[in-house]
Amino acid sequence: MTRQAPFEKETHTAQSLTLRGEMAQKGVQLDQETFSCSICLDLLKDPVTIPCGHSYCMNCIKSFWDEEEKKKIYSCPQCRQTFTPDRPVLEKNTMLAVLVEKLKKTELQAAPADHCYAGPEDVTCDVCTGRKMKAVKFCLVCLVSYCEKHLQPHYGSPAFGKHKLVEPSKKLQENICSQHDQMMKMFCRTDQQSICYLCSVDEHKGHDTVSAAAERTERQRELEVSRQNIQQRIQDREKDVKLLQQEVEAINQSADQTVEHSEKIFTELIHLIQKRSSDVKQQIRSQQETEVSRVKELEEKLEQEITELKRKDAELKQLSHTEDHIQFLHNYPSLSALSESTDSSSINIRPLSYFEDVTAAVSEVRDKLQDILREDWTNISLTVTEVDVLLPQSEPKTRAEFLKYSREITFDPNTVHKNLVLSEGHRKSTFIFQDQSYSHHPDRFTGYEQVLSRESLTGRCYWEMEWNGIGVDVAMTYKNINREGNECRFGRNYKSWALECNKSSCTFWYNNIQIPISGPQSSRVGVYLDHRAGILSFYRVSKTMTLLHRVQTTFTQPLYAGVYLSGWFVFGTSVEFCKLK
Repeated sequence: MTRQAPFEKETHTAQSLTLRGEMAQKGVQLDQETFSCSICLDLLKDPVTIPCGHSYCMNCIKSFWDEEEKKKIYSCPQCRQTFTPDRPVLEKNTMLAVLVEKLKKTELQAAPADHCYAGPEDVTCDVCTGRKMKAVKFCLVCLVSYCEKHLQPHYGSPAFGKHKLVEPSKKLQENICSQHDQMMKMFCRTDQQSICYLCSVDEHKGHDTVSAAAERTERQRELEVSRQNIQQRIQDREKDVKLLQQEVEAINQSADQTVEHSEKIFTELIHLIQKRSSDVKQQIRSQQETEVSRVKELEEKLEQEITELKRKDAELKQLSHTEDHIQFLHNYPSLSALSESTDSSSINIRPLSYFEDVTAAVSEVRDKLQDILREDWTNISLTVTEVDVLLPQSEPKTRAEFLKYSREITFDPNTVHKNLVLSEGHRKSTFIFQDQSYSHHPDRFTGYEQVLSRESLTGRCYWEMEWNGIGVDVAMTYKNINREGNECRFGRNYKSWALECNKSSCTFWYNNIQIPISGPQSSRVGVYLDHRAGILSFYRVSKTMTLLHRVQTTFTQPLYAGVYLSGWFVFGTSVEFCKLK
C-alpha cells in the first residue's frame, strides 16, 4: 500500500494551536487532526465517507481497496468492518469538503508563528519572497521545497495527486541534475558519477549505466564487507590494546620486583663490604696490639737494663775513687762482672710501612671491583634502556629501515685469541701467526681464533661486518660459551649461531648441524637481531640486501656478536665492524 509521508508531529501541534486561536476568535471550532485522513495522515482531499462512517481521501481508500481486490473483501482501515460482496460506491462528501476548504483558508489567513520562518539550519521555501518560510515538504516531481502555505495546491488540486512529497533536506538539491533539472536516479559506472535519465541518453550514451538503486545495492555489499573488515580490525586492535595493558602491568610488576631484588642484592653487597672492612680493621687492630705489646715488652727490658747499667756504673765510679788498694782489689771482681745484654738485633725498625701491604691488597680489591662494576654496569644500563614495550613488529625490508636499529659494536680484548690482533679502536680483528703475549683471563678463547663483542645485545639491533682473506664465521652467542676445546667454535654447540663465509660459499651452523646456502657471495654481511621476538637474520649486503638465513627461536640470555677467523697459512685475514652512523 502506497502512503504519502505525514507531517512532523511538532508541525501539526504548532499549526493546530495557531489555527484554534484564530478560529476561536471567529467563532469557528475546527481541528486539523479531525479532518485528516488516517491513511496518508494529511488533510482530506476529495473526502468520501464509507458505510461504517469513517472518512478518507478518495484516492487513499481506492488504493487501499485495490490491494484487497483479489480477496473480494473490502474493509475499513480503522474499524476493520468488512463490506461484501460488492465494493462500496464512493461518493464525495461535500460537507467535509467545505469544512476542509474553510480550514485551509483560515490557516492561510493566520499569521505564521516565528518558528515557521526558516533559520540558518533549515531548508527554505523556494517559492517565498522576502523573508523565507521554513520548507515542510519537497516535491520529487516539481523539484521544489515548499512551506506549508505554498504546499496547499498539492493538497487541493487533483493535478498534484501523483506528486511525491518527502521531507525537505539541503542535500536533496545535490541530487538534482544541474543540466536537465531532473532528479539523478541513474549512475554512470564508466565515469563514476550520478546522472539523470536524460544524461544517460545524451552525453553518457553508450556508457555502463544502471539505476542508482542497483548501484547502491552493489556498493552496499561492498560496504558490508568493509564494515566486516573494520570490525575485525577493531577486534584486533582491542586485543592489541589488551595485550599492551597486560604488558604495562607486567612491566610494572617486573620493574617493582627487580628494584626490590636489586636493592636486596646491593644491600647484601654493601653488608659484605662492610663485613670485610670490619674484618680487616679487626685484624689490623689485633696485629697492632700484638706488635705494640711485643715492642713494649722489649722496651721494658731495655729500660731495666739501662737502670742496672747506671747502677753498676755508679758503683764502679765509687770504687775507682777508693784509696785502699787492698779493698779495691777485693771488690773489683764482683763489681766488674756485667749481666747478659739484650739482643738488639731483634729490633726491626720499619717507619710508616708496617701495614702498607694491607693497603695495597685492599686497593687491588677496590680496583678489581671498580672494573667489574664498570663493565657490568654498562650491560645493566643497556638492558634497562632496551626494555621493549611495543607490540611485535615486522622485520625491516630496506637497508634504510635496518639502519634505524644500527648499533656501534667493538671487540672485547679480554676474549681475543692469542693469534688475533685488535685495531681501529677494537672494531677490527686480524689473524697473525705470531702468538701475542696477552695476560691470562678466564674469558679468553684458547681453542679457536675467536673473539666476542664487548657489548651485550638485546632488543632490536642491526650491524654490518666487512671481511677479507680466506674466510670468517659471523656469529651470535651467549657469553657462557666454552673458551677451549672443540665445542667452543661458534655454531658447533647449542649456545651459538654462526654463518660461515668463504670466497665460494656460505654455510649456516647451529648445534653442529650445517645448512648450505646458495647464491653469490659478498664481503659484507648484515646481521639483524630482534631478541624479544626470537629473530636472528643474516643478510648479504651489496647494492641490495639479500636474506641468507633467518633463525626463529627463543633467546634466554643477552647475546654477544662473535667472529672466527680462518687464518691457516695465509696472513692478513681480517674482519671489521662497519661504521653505519
